[in-house]
Amino acid sequence: MLRVERVFKDYGTTVITPVLKGVSFEIHPGEFAALVGPSGSGKSTLLNVMGLLDRPTRGRLLIQGQDTTDLDDTAITRLRGRSIGFIFQFHHLLPAFTAVENVLLPMYSAFREPQPVLRRRARALVDRVGLADRADYLASNLSGGQQQRVAIARALAMDPPLLLADEPTGNLDTKTADQIFTLLREFHTERGGALLVVTHDPRLASRCDRIIELVDGAIVGDETPGEG
Repeated sequence: MLRVERVFKDYGTTVITPVLKGVSFEIHPGEFAALVGPSGSGKSTLLNVMGLLDRPTRGRLLIQGQDTTDLDDTAITRLRGRSIGFIFQFHHLLPAFTAVENVLLPMYSAFREPQPVLRRRARALVDRVGLADRADYLASNLSGGQQQRVAIARALAMDPPLLLADEPTGNLDTKTADQIFTLLREFHTERGGALLVVTHDPRLASRCDRIIELVDGAIVGDETPGEG
């Protein structure tokens, strides 16, 4: 599903700051994995590279077997929209749009179907994340946990085979965080794709099937909780 091969990422021109230092690993279909590491370890940089939001300085990234190295920006955008769903800690919902309208946004440019069909699809996703009674509420009038549920529905709008979740529970209380994690696990089980959660929460990471640890821009651990 996702292959990272000897990826380096540097910043700067006069003074070069290396952030990723030869990172390599694979995420397979059906995996539910966590990427952990201390602040400044390079997690966000690696997430941006994996999500095709940034290009590596050196190395290769393959999505569903597609080498992204020589793809132009248009092809990268197309591949990202088709293959990757993003869930962010701070939602990035449009506050003046309703829950349904936020979920609709990624569908408009991708599906050539009548708006009523797309709207029904978006409403079904909002219903599935437990917000049927909040579907027509403005995002600004939803709680943090409800906004995160809308963000999950939006990430699933294109039915992507790979979901990347960046601290999806980091801004929530413990109870709501548990509910969001359970929802992610349910969707993962139902859809059978791959899901990678970037988190600093060891409790959440321990509930994933695999933990990849990044320290100082390098992979220092890759294990399955409970093994051994």
